[in-house]
Amino acid sequence: MSIVALIPARAGSKRIPGKNIKPFAGQPIIAYSIKAAAASGLFDRIIVSTDSAQIADVAQSYGAQTPFMRPPQLADDFTPTADVVLHALNWLEANESLPEYFCCIYAAAPFVQPGYLKTGFERLRAAEGAAIAFTVTSFASPIFRALKIDEKGRIKMIWPEHRDTRSNDLPEAYHDAGQFYWGRSRQFLAEKALFAKNAVPVILPRYLVQDIDTPEDWLTAEHMFQAMKINESKAGE
Repeated sequence: MSIVALIPARAGSKRIPGKNIKPFAGQPIIAYSIKAAAASGLFDRIIVSTDSAQIADVAQSYGAQTPFMRPPQLADDFTPTADVVLHALNWLEANESLPEYFCCIYAAAPFVQPGYLKTGFERLRAAEGAAIAFTVTSFASPIFRALKIDEKGRIKMIWPEHRDTRSNDLPEAYHDAGQFYWGRSRQFLAEKALFAKNAVPVILPRYLVQDIDTPEDWLTAEHMFQAMKINESKAGE
């Protein structure tokens, strides 16, 4: 059984320049994904898919491999992650060998944990017919009582039928946590979708989830990371 970690890390981020190798709490942010993959002990190889020689150098310095460079047409603002994974798997099949399983781990995911990577792999293998296992977390507030601001600047409920529904009576809702996607390579090459209809969840606590797309997101993530490290230090005393 062969298992490969795939980390997409293009250059050219507009909102956070140099995002994928920008220092985060003392080291390039991509280092956290590489180190978590290595610490899990699951992977035969950790491969970074990038269009940047600089990112490739940083990735290699932390133990990842960059056996190919991603073509420019797959490194713009509109390229879906699924297309990047598809390119990587097709390259491996054509030039080396196709792994049985892959795990796509985002480069800007400093909260990714080896234990949850293991849980994801176990969930995928245990779920009969499952094509994908990926991280989700719950919304902090009931989405069915969400608000919007209309064209007149007034606050309205998106689902007014739930105005008087108790929070306890509303179903819990989840969103993609943006950390990793486990998949079976052959099945993915056939379906070409990370959000497959036969997907199973890897549920993360909210304190381990922060999307990092803007400078404000980055600052929030750094504060969360520092708080997590302080709590870990106190727990070890």
